[in-house]
Amino acid sequence: MATPRFLQPTGFHAELKNRINQYFTDRGTSPTGNYKLYTKAIILISSLILLYVHLVFFTPNVWVALLECVLLGGVTAAIGFNVMHDGGHGSFSKKKWLNELAGLSLNVMGANIFMWTTKHNVIHHTYTNIDGVDDDLDARPFLRLCENQKHLGIHKYQHFYFWGAYAMLYIYWIFFTDYVKYFTQKVGDIPLKKMKRADHISFWAFKVQHFIMFVVVPIYMVGFLPWLVGFLVYGMFTGLVLSIVFQLAHTVEDAHFPVATVETNKIEDEWAIHQLRTTANFATKNKVVSWLTGGLNFQIEHHLFPKISHVHYPEISKIIKQTCAEYKIPYIEYEKTRTAIASHISHLRYLAKAA
Repeated sequence: MATPRFLQPTGFHAELKNRINQYFTDRGTSPTGNYKLYTKAIILISSLILLYVHLVFFTPNVWVALLECVLLGGVTAAIGFNVMHDGGHGSFSKKKWLNELAGLSLNVMGANIFMWTTKHNVIHHTYTNIDGVDDDLDARPFLRLCENQKHLGIHKYQHFYFWGAYAMLYIYWIFFTDYVKYFTQKVGDIPLKKMKRADHISFWAFKVQHFIMFVVVPIYMVGFLPWLVGFLVYGMFTGLVLSIVFQLAHTVEDAHFPVATVETNKIEDEWAIHQLRTTANFATKNKVVSWLTGGLNFQIEHHLFPKISHVHYPEISKIIKQTCAEYKIPYIEYEKTRTAIASHISHLRYLAKAA
């Protein structure tokens, strides 16, 4: 399908950008990461290495090992949120090579930054919640995430089994969907940009590295069955955390799922207002949630200013919220994580009914 167009920007977006730029000018700070982010990156990457080494080479008893597999999954997700995500958006550092290095953490963990950049940066951030374009909405046939999607019989139970579907996301991603994108050279119906030789080499080299590190070596050290159980616990917890955090940002009751007009293929909003109508924040006053999720609970700030590091979101959110109030534009926010999860479940329950 042809990608839809947005209305011409109004004074709202320009005013918002001016205020945010002024914020950084007044403080003389860079919008990219700082020592807080770099310290966090060191803590998370060191934790992953220590957990991996202890599990594989100094394997503890079964209950401790299972707990460490869960922790390893949580740390993997946290590296994705905090290191890879900022790096992939170019906001981790002012230095290009450091952003690229941070982005490559995704490759080390089994996925691919080249595929992710097109899927996330280009498509999702531009066409948020537009069915048929935003690949993040495509969980078919297992889940129906918006009214525009066809209702299947299985969907009437989706608000019960979605936990299992989300738990499989990471494993499905690294062992299946990356390869679909690679061999079709598409994300959904949208073509990838042409891959250079270095991109092809990087894709296969890191896939082999991940297979050796997370499959071959553990099987050799602990045996097939212990590896299988441990890897499933690790991979499923990673997938569950990744899915929940990203779903709370867009598939909740108050979020919109715009449809382009048939005649003009236009979305009836300018891009910035579209982002505000399709995106939600949650638990922004919870510092633990903000630290672990890499500020992705400030999803509005991230979608409006993806090249600003998440360490600045708590402060710029005040500016964005005030500007939205002045222009009478909705700013969707859930006070707690549990209320956002409840809203997501209610959204799934509503869509479980046949149209």
